[in-house]
Amino acid sequence: MTRPPPDARPRAGAIPLEVNLTAAIVAIAGDDPMILVAGADAAGQAILPSGPFDPLAHRTFEMGLRAWVREQADVPLGYVEQLYTFGDRGRQAQADDRDPHVVSVGYLALSHLDPAQGGLDSAPFRRWYAFLPWEDRRDSKPAVIEGKILPALAKWTARDPGTPNAYGLTRTERVRMLFGDDQRYSDEAALDRYQLLYEAGLVEEARRDGRASPLIDEAGPLGEPMRNDHRRILATAMARLRAKMKYRPVIFEMMPPAFTLTALQRTAEAISGRRLHKQNFRRFVETSAVVEPTGEFSNRTGGRPAALFRFRREVLQERPAPGLRVGVRG
Repeated sequence: MTRPPPDARPRAGAIPLEVNLTAAIVAIAGDDPMILVAGADAAGQAILPSGPFDPLAHRTFEMGLRAWVREQADVPLGYVEQLYTFGDRGRQAQADDRDPHVVSVGYLALSHLDPAQGGLDSAPFRRWYAFLPWEDRRDSKPAVIEGKILPALAKWTARDPGTPNAYGLTRTERVRMLFGDDQRYSDEAALDRYQLLYEAGLVEEARRDGRASPLIDEAGPLGEPMRNDHRRILATAMARLRAKMKYRPVIFEMMPPAFTLTALQRTAEAISGRRLHKQNFRRFVETSAVVEPTGEFSNRTGGRPAALFRFRREVLQERPAPGLRVGVRG
């Protein structure tokens, strides 16, 4: 029998490791992106669908994830993509905790729920901007940025304004780029913004992990916290979906089989958190051949009947980047 090398043997007193599968499942309700929650912990913090990977019962991570989602929520999953592995020390355990250290493999999953079959009422979905309110810029720059986030970050920056991080950016530059400079704002930087708030000790998860800044009470609640690092997983999913939507047609996983161009634009705006230029959006969609008219019309627009369209799945074979990269409204 071959013995493992010495450095591969578990050390005496080592904390066991557990692999957990966690899903950020996104659907659309009206003009709002929704995130599926599987309940709340003892502190009332929302929990994403999750469960341990069982190598005897689950042949792959994704099969394990789908099994846990069926058990906890029973919602149909379309597109599923692995995001990242979250395993930092301190994300769940205290210094003297001997329970297994949990490593979470995060996933982004998309779902379209038919209102005729219960839709969003058949599962506990929540607005994802309730957890990350600074990300919704569809109507205006969120008041929480000017009223709470920037004042607190200014005080945090003043303590060490010039020391660069691993990427060569100072605190001052990061704050200006992620929150202060509207011209450099990127919807894809959702995770970076959450990470900055966590590093500054301004979110409840930092307090729970023993990393809170005295400024956290001055800033007040910045969105609703989630169990463990589930809000970080949600921010990762938001960033990935916003980026993916621009070069892959993942948005259609959340659309019904037939839809109006207005409904498609509103869904794109809901995900990106920004208003899109209507004429540019329609021109791009109509000329890019990602959709085609069904020949039918909808009378639910409140005005003139609107043409219905469907997604052309053949576009996946026709070109490498059939996404919706369109300009925001000025």
